[in-house]
Amino acid sequence: MNAPRSIVIVKLSAIGDVIHGIPTAVALKQSFPDSTISWVVEGRSADVLAGHSAVDHLFRLPRGWLKSFQQVLHLRQQLKRYQADVVIDLQGLLKSSVATFLTGSRLRIGHAKPESREGAWIAYTDSIVSDSVHVVDRNLDLLHPLGVRNTAYGFDMPTWPISQQRIEKWFSQLQFQAPPIIINPGAGWTSKRWPPDRFATFAKALWQKHRVESLVVWGGSSEEKIAKDIVEKAGRGTTLAPATTLQDLGELCRKARLFISGDTGPLHLAAAVGTPCVGLFGPVPAARNGPYGNNHIVIEPPLTVRPHWKDRKTDTKSMAAITVEQVLAAVESGLRRTNAA
Repeated sequence: MNAPRSIVIVKLSAIGDVIHGIPTAVALKQSFPDSTISWVVEGRSADVLAGHSAVDHLFRLPRGWLKSFQQVLHLRQQLKRYQADVVIDLQGLLKSSVATFLTGSRLRIGHAKPESREGAWIAYTDSIVSDSVHVVDRNLDLLHPLGVRNTAYGFDMPTWPISQQRIEKWFSQLQFQAPPIIINPGAGWTSKRWPPDRFATFAKALWQKHRVESLVVWGGSSEEKIAKDIVEKAGRGTTLAPATTLQDLGELCRKARLFISGDTGPLHLAAAVGTPCVGLFGPVPAARNGPYGNNHIVIEPPLTVRPHWKDRKTDTKSMAAITVEQVLAAVESGLRRTNAA
């Protein structure tokens, strides 16, 4: 087909899911360098896309926009003016399919059911069945109708100068002896959180055995309380991070030796900016949602304690089955890799 003049990507939220869609934008920009690529996105998830060289324009939506007739009408007017030749819905839900349909594009691509839900596939002209496992690769498979089949694409994340300056200043004040590891104890689902006491035990052991410092990051007041508790229990060698924006966190990750976390947006942001990660996965398979790339280590519990898919948001046994010894061994392996690099 002829190169499209304008392309719209629809991936509204969450942060990690938006990050998983970025290689799709990179693939489109490399395949069609003269095309204008826009992205429809909700809330603060837009911050990880700001300044990206593969995204020419953002349609930023507030959370809950679909419940507002005025917001829907405004989006329709914006998208109609844009006159998209192609729209790609990476999300596959009712709200994303509404945005997809509102573009008025003649070529509307999305995942086939059951990957797409809530009747989203009705909005598509092309529903794609993917045989890939990881969600990044499944997103890239949506480009097949455009003739794009090479999947060797990365994230090509931008730098954010204001955040870079802020983090540099904070780091200089703390005077770390060496780049620290970052611990992220939070996650959107309770089922994806490793017990905070184990993070504290792990950080204390890492300092005592290797004199490696840990930096505990957080987002929101509830996570701040957990992070403070970890720092207090771990003691020397463990530091509480300041409040950070997503762009701050991205720049902070660039200064770390490793990033340790459950399956959550900050983990995928760390992987996207190139920080080696140790991912702790329980309710969702790492093969599907793990940190993307070859420079990462994942830990999963035995299959016997993995939940059914329908129970993935409520189960807590799977993460509890991951031991401190497993995480410490994985981090030691990761540190050896970074030392050898």
